[in-house]
Amino acid sequence: MGILLLFAIATIAPVLLLITAAFEGGAWAWAAVGYITVLVFSFDRLMASQAENADPEAEFPAAQSLLITLGLLHFVILPLSVWAVGGPSGLGLVDRVLVAISASLIFGQISHPVAHELIHKSSRVLRLIGRLMYSSLLIGHHASAHLLVHHIHVGSDADPNSAKRGEGFYRYALRVARGSFIAGYRAETDRRKKVGKSLWSHPYCLYIGTAAGALVIALTSLGWGGFAAILAIAIYAQLQILLSDYVQHYGLRREVLANGRLEPVGPQHSWNAPQMFSAAMMLNAPRHSDHHVVPSRAYPALQLRADDMPFLPQPLPVMAVLALFPPIWRKLMDPLCDRWQSPSKNASQ
Repeated sequence: MGILLLFAIATIAPVLLLITAAFEGGAWAWAAVGYITVLVFSFDRLMASQAENADPEAEFPAAQSLLITLGLLHFVILPLSVWAVGGPSGLGLVDRVLVAISASLIFGQISHPVAHELIHKSSRVLRLIGRLMYSSLLIGHHASAHLLVHHIHVGSDADPNSAKRGEGFYRYALRVARGSFIAGYRAETDRRKKVGKSLWSHPYCLYIGTAAGALVIALTSLGWGGFAAILAIAIYAQLQILLSDYVQHYGLRREVLANGRLEPVGPQHSWNAPQMFSAAMMLNAPRHSDHHVVPSRAYPALQLRADDMPFLPQPLPVMAVLALFPPIWRKLMDPLCDRWQSPSKNASQ
């Protein structure tokens, strides 16, 4: 099976299941949740553990078409999910809960990688689509914080989204919820002052305006049920986004050089997962080291190397679940962190 065909099947199939579940409920609602949980886990076990590396210089023009398709579908399934969960859809309570869960998982594990890829593109239109996707999930500031803070300061205290060794997820999430918003705002404000742009065109106006607009539309069209539905779906999706950053950078810190600067970002500063199907569903986001080393590389061409890249012991979605249990997480991950920490780093903690 061609890699792009696998990407298309893995990402579009759960979207189609969610659309059907929003109208029909019943077995379709169970299938939507089951796809992105049990089926993905099973396929990761049954399929080859690692796809071959594509040509790192390949451009994959069809990959962008898939991104645009998934980006546009996001704006179809978000209001549909809110209507199904909080509106007059006729679904029972169990079906509404299942649709909310499947929608949030799709937004956090498919829409998030799509938006992430789009905000890295050179096209202003594609970057705008990515920003609007994040904003519709009430976390628009992630676009600025990711590009202007995370990619520059990853693996250091200056990046709120890089979890320290021993830091539990819940403490991390509370810290990042505030820290990422502020860090992104400061970085955008400083950047605009340097280039002489008006603060009225500040992207945070877009982020906050879009989020407020989504909440108002949900409230006025579907009442408090719609308001509660979009809020619950967005918060659960944000949880997936935070888990992704937490898992992929936990405990990996960059050295401070003799000149006071941080060492260059290398493959040793991100955790990776080689499982093929979950990687396809998340557009190769689990190949995280190569993305940080070469942010412009097309997602189908991201590379894996066992010799200089840290690997997670389980697929990324499984590790995200384990991160919800800090004692289990630390027992599993801290010894692995020790293998990638220099003596000087260990002594400083």
